[in-house]
Amino acid sequence: MMTRITARPLLLLIAASLLLASSSFAAEAQSGTAKSSCVDCHASFPAPTGVTEEQWAADIHGQKGLTCSSCHGGDPKDPSPEGAMSKKAGFRGKPKRNEIPAMCAKCHADGAYMRQYNPSLRTDQLAQYQTSVHGKRLAKADTKVAVCIDCHSVHGIRPAKDPRSTVNPLNVANTCARCHADAAYMKEYKIKTDQFAGYSASAHHDAMTVRGDLSAPTCTTCHGNHGAAPPGVASVENVCSTCHVFQAQLFDTSPHKAAFAAMGAGSCITCHSNHRITHPTDQLIGTSNEAVCTNCHAAGDPGFAAAARIHDDLGKLDDALKSSEQVLDQAERSGMEVSQARLEEAQGRDSLIKARVTIHSFQPGKVEQDTQAGMKIAEKTHQAGLQALAERDYRRKGLGLSLITIVAVLIGLRMYIRQIESRNQSGGT
Repeated sequence: MMTRITARPLLLLIAASLLLASSSFAAEAQSGTAKSSCVDCHASFPAPTGVTEEQWAADIHGQKGLTCSSCHGGDPKDPSPEGAMSKKAGFRGKPKRNEIPAMCAKCHADGAYMRQYNPSLRTDQLAQYQTSVHGKRLAKADTKVAVCIDCHSVHGIRPAKDPRSTVNPLNVANTCARCHADAAYMKEYKIKTDQFAGYSASAHHDAMTVRGDLSAPTCTTCHGNHGAAPPGVASVENVCSTCHVFQAQLFDTSPHKAAFAAMGAGSCITCHSNHRITHPTDQLIGTSNEAVCTNCHAAGDPGFAAAARIHDDLGKLDDALKSSEQVLDQAERSGMEVSQARLEEAQGRDSLIKARVTIHSFQPGKVEQDTQAGMKIAEKTHQAGLQALAERDYRRKGLGLSLITIVAVLIGLRMYIRQIESRNQSGGT
């Protein structure tokens, strides 16, 4: 009787332990962290075949519950190499490079399958890739071209929004440069390899990395990502106009539109280049050695005269605004109230910015309309600054006269008091 009483709690304890262990294993399996014979071996391998549990846990596929067998087949639960890599378990090992896009597409091109993980993720990547230069060359058995893993990595794939991702906007240019900046690798394709160096010195790169503007252009913005292809000369303007809308609209009405089309020249890149797009200045237009206008126009032709006129108008407005700002600064340092003039001066700066955009119409009359509007504001704010300085001087003169008067009164009082004291002393004696 005593034996039966003590055995029951022991049996219940064992059963409870087994149930907890089973539940724990099921939870691990569901979260993708179940014990894997693949990781047991590959954790000790060097890259790229070496994969630790920590690395796989950081991969987006691992986080979503996928396992090694999802891509490589086999049975990761089998502790023996023969069982884990059994052909019967569907083991296919390392896929060939030309098989990788189709292998990734088994999931990523399946809308119903991807919807359960990320309904907003596009599922036309393979179709896009097949239209790209990379995809077309891969179809012709060129296995040097980029496939999915070259851009997204292999076992450390992170979402694009992750700053550590190889396809995060901040990292895209570096990812592309691994091939496109390698002269030896690109030699057989006869493609320049200075794109990354040019982009690194560009206004776009500065906006992206210095100002932290993730909407600034990077390689994929202009060339596409999965459907990557260089935009043709005729389509460059369309690519640039996705961001620079007003400039494109003005250019379409300009005399350069037809002229560039007749020459077969790219509109935007003729003046601004492509990858090495520097910060534009007023020196870019005009007749100096720095101006791009002189690449096509020479002294005596209408375009040369128009460029000189536009440059002069911009310079006059810029100088007027600087002069106004200098006067307002002086008045402000003197303690004068010039806040209203400051607001109006900002409107003058807006006129200058507008004029610099209107340049793309290449019509001096339109540019002059904007600069004249700014000149009126600059003259007004300059006068406001001068008036503030005049008011300051008037106040200083008034204060000076007041101080002199006060000092004179004090001196007079002092002299009068001494005179009274002197009389009192004389009478006392």
